[in-house]
Amino acid sequence: MAKELNEETGFNISVKTLIGMWFTLQADIAEAKELPKPEISKMEFNMKDVNIRQSIKNTEKNVEKLEERMIRMEDKIDALR
Repeated sequence: MAKELNEETGFNISVKTLIGMWFTLQADIAEAKELPKPEISKMEFNMKDVNIRQSIKNTEKNVEKLEERMIRMEDKIDALR
């Protein structure tokens, strides 16, 4: 049976473990600070922009086709009445 965690849930951890975790975290933070910042090149940005714009245009075309089909279906339903 799983125990629910809440504000009053307690657990035990040794001081040795806690200090080890703190030093590990500090080392990871120091390493992350020295890593180069990720750069998005202008070319990559432009390619993504073109791709998104093309996707929007394709979606618009599909919506227009669906609207045309819906109008034809409505006309057929009206003719059957």
